[in-house]
Amino acid sequence: MTDPVSRRLVLGGLAAATLQAGGIGRARAAEDGMPYDGQTVKGMARALAAAAYKASDAALPEELAHLDYTTFQNVKFDAGQALWRGTDQPFQVQFFTRGWLFANRVDVFEVVDGRARVVVFRPEMFSWPEGVKAAPAGSGFAGMRLLTAMNKPGVVDEVAAFLGASYFRAVGRGMVYGLSARGLSLNTAEPGGEEFPAFRGLWLERPPGGTNSVVVSGLIDSPSASASMRIAVRPASAGGDATVMDVELTVFPRVDLPRSGIATGTSMFQFDASNRVGHDDWRPAVHDSDGLLMVTGRGETLWRSLSNPRTLQVSSFVDANPRGFGLLQRARRFRDYQDMDVRYDLRPGLWVEPIGDWGEGAVTLVEIPTKDEYHDNIVAFWRPKNPLRAKSENTFTYRLHWCAEAPVPGELGRFRSLSTGPAGAKGRSFVLEAHGGRLKGLAADVAVQGRVSADKGTTGGVNVNPLPDGGGWRLSFDMAPGDAEAVELRAALVQGDVPLTETWVYRWTN
Repeated sequence: MTDPVSRRLVLGGLAAATLQAGGIGRARAAEDGMPYDGQTVKGMARALAAAAYKASDAALPEELAHLDYTTFQNVKFDAGQALWRGTDQPFQVQFFTRGWLFANRVDVFEVVDGRARVVVFRPEMFSWPEGVKAAPAGSGFAGMRLLTAMNKPGVVDEVAAFLGASYFRAVGRGMVYGLSARGLSLNTAEPGGEEFPAFRGLWLERPPGGTNSVVVSGLIDSPSASASMRIAVRPASAGGDATVMDVELTVFPRVDLPRSGIATGTSMFQFDASNRVGHDDWRPAVHDSDGLLMVTGRGETLWRSLSNPRTLQVSSFVDANPRGFGLLQRARRFRDYQDMDVRYDLRPGLWVEPIGDWGEGAVTLVEIPTKDEYHDNIVAFWRPKNPLRAKSENTFTYRLHWCAEAPVPGELGRFRSLSTGPAGAKGRSFVLEAHGGRLKGLAADVAVQGRVSADKGTTGGVNVNPLPDGGGWRLSFDMAPGDAEAVELRAALVQGDVPLTETWVYRWTN
């Protein structure tokens, strides 16, 4: 039976938020608020899942209905009206108007002293470009951004943003936005089409004095499920360059969910030295991430180089209780990209650290063909082995690290580059470089072997050499696929039975 208190919170809370456009209703919702604690949003999600799905408000006011990309980008929030600006809080909050691709209303609440009060949309919060009429009061927000002094004392920088479906993203110290996370993904790359659960509401808990973290809770809904997220955001500080989020996600399915995605990361990979065919570009590489790193429940470390395939590719790495996984950007030099505008060398990686027992499932990687750098074509997530059953309650706790390097033990050398080229009539040559860990300081005359295997075709011509600059080791080999349309490759550097590097894995496709 649905908890009547939870149902009342859903109907009363969201209804109060949508009364922003109505004078007295708006004033009461903003002034009085509603009771709130750490279980409020979870209760609302539970109540939503017990009822029939009702789509969120996507009807745009006429003033916002025709915004294109350029005009949407030119609607600027007035920084002087940021929430918590001028207070002793280390954070400020700015908001996005609705429009362009972001039609859905996301109600935003500020939580103070156990009461949640709606943040009311006012047109004067924004500067409107010439030719664009200001949206009317109560038009609602599409999302929000968090700012704090992260890179220079006294200078606030954007640290995280929540915008579009259940997408959110963040940066660490000295980084620029790149890949995104999602609250929940459903049916990704499935023939029937993907379902995109979306934030219905966001709750900002005003931090207590002296706290350099802020808690954001989100209510997520879609035809197949509702969910709650509670996210404690800790921006990069003097103790490190990564921004860390502690997440509790609880999913309430309306129907059985055999193809759910937990702790989803979404990124872009167009090309690098491993995949330049059809990419006539002056830059050496274009990508937000270049690999998927995994530490399995058995302790094996895998590095899966990304590709931009000709056809859709889905890879499943079956595991139980994974120790971590995530999409990373290992090419970190400016000269790896030569792009002074978008700075792919400064894009963060996203490392997922599961907390507790996640059971059996698979780290799943989706690679979608793309011809440009403007559309995300890489998705990675955890898919539980067993379906999430209708009317059940499923909680996943994990930590997100928005980082330059994943916080994993460094005893193994790491593969940092991949190049490929033709070998014979139909074969391919692969050249890998590995650095750090047990390779660091290894004498050039030490017997290092390359261990290479393939599930189809044949491999040969394995060579291992120290790099001339002493900065690492090179492993090269040839692969002949025969009649195979796809070949799964594995490689590592070893010394006898002792692994010197993580295990490189790759799917070659014809």
